[in-house]
Amino acid sequence: MDDPPRPTADVSLVFPPHPAWVRTARETVRTLLTASHRPELTDIAVLLTSEAVTNAINACADKGCTTPVTLYAGWTDPARLRVLIHDEAPGLPTCRTPTPDEEDGRGMQLISYGADAWGVCTHGPGRGKATWFELGQRGLAGLA
Repeated sequence: MDDPPRPTADVSLVFPPHPAWVRTARETVRTLLTASHRPELTDIAVLLTSEAVTNAINACADKGCTTPVTLYAGWTDPARLRVLIHDEAPGLPTCRTPTPDEEDGRGMQLISYGADAWGVCTHGPGRGKATWFELGQRGLAGLA
């Protein structure tokens, strides 16, 4: 019996900071996982991508930033997916505890709970920041 194919594909997507692009970002990650034969990561990867992209778009809207948002998703090794979302809005996202009546503010909590690793970095070319997360085997158990 042959071993299953090893994931090697990477994808990137550059889009305006508009909510209509959240779905396209989710579908981009879903397509990568389908092509990489890693369906077990799809639900959590799509959810966390949606949250991170929404945070970036909201930050741009709040700060008047009109520069594109960039999504990059790829394999750091055959078992570990990294998704990174970059925007040029000033400020950093925070993991906070919203009140039950608040409609937003849970995105970073979901990312911190569901990902194997995550963070926000400000180094690199250009302004802004990148929010990233990684998933592998533990990411599946994190929301089980």
